[in-house]
Amino acid sequence: MTDTKITIEREDRYAIIFLDNAPMNVVSAPLTRQLYAALKSLESDDTVRALVLTGAGSRAFCAGSDISELTEMSEPGAALEKKLIFQNKVFETLRSFPKPTIAALNGYTYGGGLEIAACCDLIVAEAQVKLCLPEIKLGVFPSSGGTYRVARRIGESRTKEMIFLGEPITAAQAHNWGLVNRLVEQGTALAEAKGIAQTLAKGPSLALHAAKSIVNLAFDRSDAEAVGESLKASDRVFCSADAKEGIAAFLQKRPAAFS
Repeated sequence: MTDTKITIEREDRYAIIFLDNAPMNVVSAPLTRQLYAALKSLESDDTVRALVLTGAGSRAFCAGSDISELTEMSEPGAALEKKLIFQNKVFETLRSFPKPTIAALNGYTYGGGLEIAACCDLIVAEAQVKLCLPEIKLGVFPSSGGTYRVARRIGESRTKEMIFLGEPITAAQAHNWGLVNRLVEQGTALAEAKGIAQTLAKGPSLALHAAKSIVNLAFDRSDAEAVGESLKASDRVFCSADAKEGIAAFLQKRPAAFS
């Protein structure tokens, strides 16, 4: 039996990556490894001129990290070594993917799921979708780009509101804030994203790649610098008593009592 967490479908000159870790498509170590392999393969495939990412099934695009994995990450350096360094590398590979990327949000988009979506050039969301950065409730914070990539889309104050409170927002609110590009009816995000991908795949690939590269340079701080600072801070918080309590409370299905 194979442990497949990522599936790929190919259409005319574009590809679709499905996050396929039932039931909520959470970010696990196997999913992260397979996502990286898929991105590197499609990156060098000249027949693929645009990329769509979505969640398998209808419940979630991606509901965040596999919390059970976090119980092994409370010692100094453990979260970085076992999860965050490679995960940040994979997410940056998606952000810098040389072809246009579209996230089709078809369900819960929480934590690492929102961090994945924020790496994409465009985001399409169905009306029922909820988006959230809930890591603070585990005693940690978004450690794979949620701090700076979301801030680049919606600004400092709204990003702080999402991170500090850890409460979900609706797709309509995300669209109003500029986090989501297009708001569509339930069950239609993938079709909308495929339509965009078809249009982009027919476009001038060199000009699209150049435009994407220049837009990505339109911020003062490089992703490499932001990743470095985020990783140092992540190592501290993952080792904290609050993180241990938050993760244990989640797994035990009880309210956290942070000290």
